[in-house]
Amino acid sequence: MTTGTGAGTCRTGTATTGAAGASGPGGAAGTARTTGTAGTPAGLTQHSGTRGGIGESTLRPDGTLKVTGEFAYSSDMWHEDMLWGHILRSTTAHAEIVSIDTSAALAQPGVYAVMTYDDLPTDVRHYGLEIQDTPVLAHGRVRHHGEPVAIVAADHPETARRAAAKIVVEYRELPVVTDEASATAPGAPLIHENRTDLPQGPPTGSGPGGTPVIGHVPHPNIVHRQPIVRGNAEEAARRADFVVRGEYTFGMQDQAFLGPESGLAVPGEDGGVDLYVATQWLHSDLRQIAPVLGLPEDKVRMTLSGVGGAFGGREDLSMQIHACLLALRTGKPVKIVYNRFESFFGHVHRHPAKLTYEHGATRDGKLTHVRARIVLDGGAYASASPAVVGNASSLGVGPYVVDDVDIEAVALYTNNPPCGAMRGFGAVQACFAYEAQMDKLAAAVGMDPVEFRRLNAMKQGSVMPTGQVVDSPAPVAELLRRVKAMPLPPERQWESSEGADVRQLPGGLSNTTHGEGVVRGVGYAVGIKNVGFSEGFDDYSTARVRMEVVGGEAVATVHTAMAEVGQGGVTVHAQIARTELGVSRVTIDPADTRVGSAGSTSASRQTYVTGGAIKNSCELVREKVLELGRRRFGTYHPAWATAELLLEDGKVVTDGGEVLADLVDVLGEEAVEVEAEWRHRPTRPFDPRTGQGDGHVQYSFAAHRAVVEVDTELGLVKVVELACAQDVGKALNPLSVVGQIQGGTVQGLGMAVMEEILVDPATAKVRNPSFTDYLIPTILDTPTLPVDVLELADDHAPYGLRGVGEAPTLSSTPAVLAAIRNATGLQLDRTPVRPEHLTGTA
Repeated sequence: MTTGTGAGTCRTGTATTGAAGASGPGGAAGTARTTGTAGTPAGLTQHSGTRGGIGESTLRPDGTLKVTGEFAYSSDMWHEDMLWGHILRSTTAHAEIVSIDTSAALAQPGVYAVMTYDDLPTDVRHYGLEIQDTPVLAHGRVRHHGEPVAIVAADHPETARRAAAKIVVEYRELPVVTDEASATAPGAPLIHENRTDLPQGPPTGSGPGGTPVIGHVPHPNIVHRQPIVRGNAEEAARRADFVVRGEYTFGMQDQAFLGPESGLAVPGEDGGVDLYVATQWLHSDLRQIAPVLGLPEDKVRMTLSGVGGAFGGREDLSMQIHACLLALRTGKPVKIVYNRFESFFGHVHRHPAKLTYEHGATRDGKLTHVRARIVLDGGAYASASPAVVGNASSLGVGPYVVDDVDIEAVALYTNNPPCGAMRGFGAVQACFAYEAQMDKLAAAVGMDPVEFRRLNAMKQGSVMPTGQVVDSPAPVAELLRRVKAMPLPPERQWESSEGADVRQLPGGLSNTTHGEGVVRGVGYAVGIKNVGFSEGFDDYSTARVRMEVVGGEAVATVHTAMAEVGQGGVTVHAQIARTELGVSRVTIDPADTRVGSAGSTSASRQTYVTGGAIKNSCELVREKVLELGRRRFGTYHPAWATAELLLEDGKVVTDGGEVLADLVDVLGEEAVEVEAEWRHRPTRPFDPRTGQGDGHVQYSFAAHRAVVEVDTELGLVKVVELACAQDVGKALNPLSVVGQIQGGTVQGLGMAVMEEILVDPATAKVRNPSFTDYLIPTILDTPTLPVDVLELADDHAPYGLRGVGEAPTLSSTPAVLAAIRNATGLQLDRTPVRPEHLTGTA
């Protein structure tokens, strides 16, 4: 099997990184500054002078390969005798399957196998992240447009596609459920009859057809419901001097990763299968795949292949089971690669939402209460909807102190495309609404919107609406102050002595304006995001660390199952090993299921949790190495028994810097290896009726200021600048941190002004499944992105770090909307904003 080269691909080799790629800390020139307190980061177990450790902007081991086009992504994999798989998808959103005729497809020359639901090898025919409600192949009926119905394996991808097109499926159309009204109406079609996942307990009512309904899940077409009740919001509302209300609409966003879903399944001689795949969570995939195949987990061997972006869209299964089924059926390797059209149907999206909010304040600007109802459309299958509901509700007030809160969040089952994890995970939708409300309320009170936010900002020691005390730095007011204090970009940058530079104007090179009708607006927003898995989930990671002499030099090898999806985890893992073990050479083994689970690359958790696991395993290895040194050399120097010993620059040294031995001599022919699990502090489930509980392990905060210019005649928007201030606890790799913040910021910009999957409300069919019609920001749409990084250590986290990747996605969208409102005076209660919303032609 040929898989190319590059760290993180599914090749059999490893990625070795030395310290030669290290560079000084900092981000892109002129775009970032880092401030914080001096001293040793929290949790640092030894002062390491080894170059390339934490706090440095070491270069990515996969970076050069990626920018030169040599990196092997999952879609690049090849096997000399492989077949190609293809998936036949439903052409309708809700219908009974009357019959499936595969005879013409099987008769196609070059076709090796065609499989439908009836051909599945076991009685386990459904899967799912939290609720196993998704069929491997549709049976009885289809529940959304693009649902897999049959799979084909052939000797050429075009042959497989043509064969799939010859499969005849007869459908009998059924009424579609597309929103809350149609989902909960009397006699509404149930998306999933006979649900078995409802909470246990006595029924408190009955749904359609007498279906038992358990208190806090009031209808079978509601996946999950989570109230957050604290204080008495109704009574507090009567004390408010100002009350503002708003109804908001948040569109369906796609993760839009550039690398399509792809993988290669190779049948093994032992009856098992080797799967090389681009995913976010190897062990979750394994847990869902093995029962469907009827194999023990040790016979489904998974290896991460090169991942071309994820953002939550690879947390659910896509082609994994289908490739394995076809490989085992044919006895040949099978490769499946989605095209872009298929990709839009092959993964979940961000939940669209309807949000209704009420905020109150006193005359002096203090918040009195928040009441809200958040309705998330989960589509046809549950995916991660229950956890998204938990985030939307528990974070639904934002980073503010409010004593009286009444929030209800629900996720629906509908016939729309399935929705699940995406960067920000429920907190994004809520942030869009509560930040619009804060601007409305500031105007009603007569305060500056930034000062109004700062007045009500939470801080360390504040109490969340869930009753949880924020026990680490929460510099919300400071972040707002910093982002407001940044210099504003010059106005009318398009003007020059040679006339208007249309590239600097709304509409760009389409030359729609030379400045006529163009007005500037400035807007602010701030958000709060949880870090890590929540609500009592056993969130842990596993790290295997080995230290030995190779080629006359002490080398550390780190092996985890973490999915490197572009976030730079492989870089940070090597930095941690250098810091803790004092070696320059670190080898990162490819991620696979030969080592214990690392959990998902999501929830901004991997540097915290898998980084914590690597730090822990390195500490255990270090102790074993020092014990080995004491046995070998302890009689030669009393410091072996009395001093605090460190590993630094390949040597054992005292805390005073005296060298006791070279690591090569300490290790000799021995290798020291540890594999251990590591967990953060436990969380607890939210009370199902009040939402009270310590549900999250850590919070992250980011604030944005957007500067926009709007052509009010044509409704075109140019985002001139999108500045961010964010607290990261400790920047383990400052350049990567700035990259994450800027990337999240641009993804939020896309949601503000262009990105939306359009679903026909009459048919529930997707109308724009391509990058021709689904627009994402390009470099021409990307403004200047100044970043101010604040480092205030969280004493509970490894090195004091704080998850970084998601927080900037929250506040960038409402900041852009606030700036457009500031420019136009329009209310703008939906996102994304389109030209017709600005010109009144919608």
